[in-house]
Amino acid sequence: MSTQVIRHIVLRGRVQGVGFRAFVEREALKRRLEGWVRNRRGGSVEALFAGPLAVVAEMIEVCRRGPFSVRVDALDQREGTADELKLRLPGRSFSELPTA
Repeated sequence: MSTQVIRHIVLRGRVQGVGFRAFVEREALKRRLEGWVRNRRGGSVEALFAGPLAVVAEMIEVCRRGPFSVRVDALDQREGTADELKLRLPGRSFSELPTA
């Protein structure tokens, strides 16, 4: 059985107003990850991913590259918590949340 992890990331650069949250949600669902993504008032995007270590690591790299419309200048990551995972919308494995 693979190790399960929760990772929280914050991305800075040209990451808002370019369809990035929808991209992240689509890619996370494709990989069967749990979690959420949302804009932050300061112009960054944050996301939380929960799942097998290798799949979460792959997802973080997908976010770092982003689609063609995105430019990621910085990506910070840390261990996430089960309490943070509970922020997702009820009944959804992965959610796009309102701006925080």
